Amino acid sequence: MTPEEFRASAHQLIDWVADHRARIPELPVGATVAPGQIRSALPTTAPESPEPLADVIADLERIIVPGVTQTQHPAFYGWFPSNASLASLLGDIASGGVAALGITWASAPALTEVEQVVTDWLRELCGLDAAWRGAIQDTASTATLVAMLAARERAGEHSQESGGLQSVGRPLVAYTSPHAHSSVPKAVLLAGFGRDNLRFVDVDPVTYAMRPDALAAAMAEDVAAGKRPAVVVAAVGTTGTCAMDPVAAIVEVARTHDAWVHVDAAMAGSAMLLPEMRHLFDGVEGADSLAWNPHKWLGTILDCSLLYVRDVDHLIRCMSTTPSYLRSAVDDEVVQYKDWGIPLGRRFRALKLWFHLRLEGAEAIRARLRRDLDNARWLAEAIAAETDWRVLAPVDLQTVCVRHEPPGLDREALDRHTLAWADAVNAGGRAFVSPSVLDERWMVRISIGAEATERADVEALWALLREHVAASRVVPTAP
Repeated sequence: MTPEEFRASAHQLIDWVADHRARIPELPVGATVAPGQIRSALPTTAPESPEPLADVIADLERIIVPGVTQTQHPAFYGWFPSNASLASLLGDIASGGVAALGITWASAPALTEVEQVVTDWLRELCGLDAAWRGAIQDTASTATLVAMLAARERAGEHSQESGGLQSVGRPLVAYTSPHAHSSVPKAVLLAGFGRDNLRFVDVDPVTYAMRPDALAAAMAEDVAAGKRPAVVVAAVGTTGTCAMDPVAAIVEVARTHDAWVHVDAAMAGSAMLLPEMRHLFDGVEGADSLAWNPHKWLGTILDCSLLYVRDVDHLIRCMSTTPSYLRSAVDDEVVQYKDWGIPLGRRFRALKLWFHLRLEGAEAIRARLRRDLDNARWLAEAIAAETDWRVLAPVDLQTVCVRHEPPGLDREALDRHTLAWADAVNAGGRAFVSPSVLDERWMVRISIGAEATERADVEALWALLREHVAASRVVPTAP
């Protein structure tokens, strides 16, 4: 494809993208395909000759779109906000167009230095001090793994054994909340701590936040058993309820054992842009690393996760490898992001943030976040005021956890009822919510934060939930 052929094709594709975004509110929110349906609709062998772009776009419309949950839909309330602002999409297109080879500073100086600029911009917008240094990872899963590797190395000399890593003869132990994201235990295992050396610390039964006293007790118990507390992962915005672990108190406990503190704020980190919400992150300046995802609530298109560390020299010592063929004359003067994470090559992800922040501006993003917070509070108050409905966890940010509890149902019947009305909501295509387990019982998470979601959409969701519950035949459990 020549540049001129690309120009003509790109115009057609951009027109399709713009039309698609405009009509998303008319589409079912959830994917509408059965397992295997998309694969069976596609050829089993690759084409030997070129096909017209019009045919490709037609298949994009006919086959691909029905197989996508429309996270940009104003009635998407599932999992977490996964916004992909059109401003950041332009940056993603520019990144592909520039086609930078991001392996060292010398291979793409602009890639490195724009990344330095935008990570500093966001550090300042979040109110973090200048000791933090940031790099863009693909996802928080990778960012957390990098933090675990850095924590492991700081814990001292180690050797890989069947029972996990050892520090001068003592197994290294990691601690986190049982409500932490699944990527946290995965990172702990991949970093070699060993499954037996991962501790899930008790949480407060009301707030679902980690209890510092339980953390202190677990660490003391492990020290008495001859183990070495190495790292604590504080979940600031847990996946299930958006609970906020108390970072300041966790840091205080961890410091008595010289344990690394990593703050996982994947979705909730965007709230740091709001000065009035920073109290939820109190103590973060005492942590060693912090990860959060602009590709969630902030709205920068996937994939774009930020990892900040306070001791970047330690991180580089952990991650650096420099083969002779990557040497350049300026190595001592520049940042080499290959030494700040796992992959050697990296995309020009910084352009997505650069476009997003320049074309929208921080104040417009703040206004949208505040809108979402207001909508979540409104919904929580409306639900709490209704008979037989419960809000199950504090609504600190934009996630509302609910359950409809008609009288006379035992636990098993109530679980069936919850899943029935939640599945009915999702199957209807007018909204999408995500059931989840809390305290061993099913509930429904409503995560408000799609870029297009306004108060009227949230009001419509509340009416829809009541409609499905009213239509559900609930038979009280026999005494």
